[in-house]
Amino acid sequence: MTVELLSRAREMEVRIRRAVAARRAVDPDPDDAFRGLYLTEEAVERLLEAPRAFPPPEPLTPASSTSRLARLAGAFGLSALDVDILLIALLPDLDDRFEAFYGYLNDDVTRRRPSAGLALGLCGMPHADREARARLGERAPLRAGGLLLVEDRDRPFLGRALRVPDRVTAYLLGDDTPDPRLADVRAPWGTVRGVGDPTALARFLSSSGDAALVYLQEDQGGAGTALAASALEAAGRGTLGVDLSLLAEDPAPAEAIRCLLREARLTGAGLVGAPVDAVARERPGLLRALTDLPVPVALVGRLPWDAAWSTAPPLLVRAPRLGPEARAELWRESAGEDVPLPVESVLAPFLLTPEQIARSARAAVQKASLEATKVTADHIRQGARAQNAAGLDRLARRIEPTVTWTDLVLPPDTETQLRELTARARHRDHVLGTWSMRPGGGRGRGVAALFAGDSGTGKTMSAEVVAADLGLDLYTVDLATVIDKYVGETEKNLERIFTEAAGVNGVLLFDEADAVFGKRSDVKDAHDRYANVESAYLLQRMESFDGLAILATNLRANLDDAFTRRLDLIVDFPVPDAPQRLSLWDRTLGPNLPRAKDLDLAFCAEAFELSGGNIRSIAVTAAYLAAEAGAPLTMAMLIHAIQREYQKLGRLTLASEFGPYVDLLR
Repeated sequence: MTVELLSRAREMEVRIRRAVAARRAVDPDPDDAFRGLYLTEEAVERLLEAPRAFPPPEPLTPASSTSRLARLAGAFGLSALDVDILLIALLPDLDDRFEAFYGYLNDDVTRRRPSAGLALGLCGMPHADREARARLGERAPLRAGGLLLVEDRDRPFLGRALRVPDRVTAYLLGDDTPDPRLADVRAPWGTVRGVGDPTALARFLSSSGDAALVYLQEDQGGAGTALAASALEAAGRGTLGVDLSLLAEDPAPAEAIRCLLREARLTGAGLVGAPVDAVARERPGLLRALTDLPVPVALVGRLPWDAAWSTAPPLLVRAPRLGPEARAELWRESAGEDVPLPVESVLAPFLLTPEQIARSARAAVQKASLEATKVTADHIRQGARAQNAAGLDRLARRIEPTVTWTDLVLPPDTETQLRELTARARHRDHVLGTWSMRPGGGRGRGVAALFAGDSGTGKTMSAEVVAADLGLDLYTVDLATVIDKYVGETEKNLERIFTEAAGVNGVLLFDEADAVFGKRSDVKDAHDRYANVESAYLLQRMESFDGLAILATNLRANLDDAFTRRLDLIVDFPVPDAPQRLSLWDRTLGPNLPRAKDLDLAFCAEAFELSGGNIRSIAVTAAYLAAEAGAPLTMAMLIHAIQREYQKLGRLTLASEFGPYVDLLR
């Protein structure tokens, strides 16, 4: 390839040598070292009497159809004149002697690149030829395609310098390294096995040619970019990935898009841009600029397609998620080592894109390497959680679960329901996707549960256990940041939470949910009407949510019936009975706190009807008393802690309730 380009350059050199010889024949002082820095009277006279003219050019040998120059001419629609101009501008980058030649022909030693007038003259075209000058216009293939730069815009047209961008020179010399200008916006999207059959999409791309426009709408964890890359490969094209969120932050996005177009045409690739959601609302102009490009463009996002994003209608495709086997295979490939673990089941609760799966595998291997151990299931989960975006952290409090099933003290039926909830979250892709058990209605693949019970009965802790069992983080929504007295603001705040949660693999906990998800009432005034609109919006948004949401409430009766119909599970948390309270007393005091022999936990469990949260609070207070006394925990300290909890709760301290330990009350 390079040999043929240099051969063409040598033929162009012959043409330039003839031009230099013709100039020297009429030049009174061809060896003037100060050429171009001043004008003598003789030089002015020569310019007046002998207008510049070059010998008629000899035609160049046509490039072979397989050469890069020929492929470039075909991809950008260049004429023979365009190719000649391109070669003339390219020569100084191939051989530095031509800088001196052009300085001499320009009559200016400081101007060492060909000017527009010089290029036209070397091609045998009159300077006033309209069609020839048009080949150097802004909309002509050379400049519109980014193959030729016209500099010195303050000079007259014929005196402007011509330069070939470094990326084009590198391409013609056989270098396929992408343009460094695109380093900050490119994305490494590629094909992935098991993403689905790309045949139909590839057929569309082939038949539509450079006018192909595709929009792949996906849900959380969708493989839209991988499907687009697979279809482009099947259509005989490469993939040029574009991270639209980075493109939106680029200081000169229009220039970046021009470079993307040139790179795609140089390499015969199609553009794959994602996520559309990052620019759809704030920068829709970027989408219109991308969809107007004369190369195949595939955009990927979660939002429905907006007709205002393009002048031509796209092919709308629903992008699938990777199946469990394909996800596990991709994870193992990315990890680069044999991991004898059931990766499919460990990753089942996570909705990850192919790119996130690859990154999570590398993160898991790094974590295991840091600990000098083999990769474990916990490492896999940590790597998957590391792919969560940080946006939800600004709207909800993130809790990394530290409790397990053994820390729970619940009735058997309640614990069974919690385990059923984790099973739903773990197998939802299989049941709702493969088996299509939730068709129609615009419902997502999310799992929603209601935890109902008095304060302190273990609702939040149970949510943490569920998250820990699934390997997910728990995000507790602070309703103080959600509820707003102004009409419509509460919905906006909740929408932001749901939107951010859609990009996070976690459990979303709405504590005191009845404050937001309350019953709709009869309309008696404007306040009721807007409250009902708010509730109706929340009903719709809950139904389309794809994640795992848990609503916790102390007042189950306050929830709207329409909400309960849409819930997958309703788990009741009763006040613990005496045996459960005894277990709670023992567990909350823990194995490390020294206990005196007079400690009577059986009496505390039988006498005081307290929730698990109250017992935990009493245990902490008692531990502080023991630490202050520097002695093991005694029954007197525990009774005092119970008394303080009663005062907090506003409950009467009855002598009959404290029985034989009433004398320990202070």
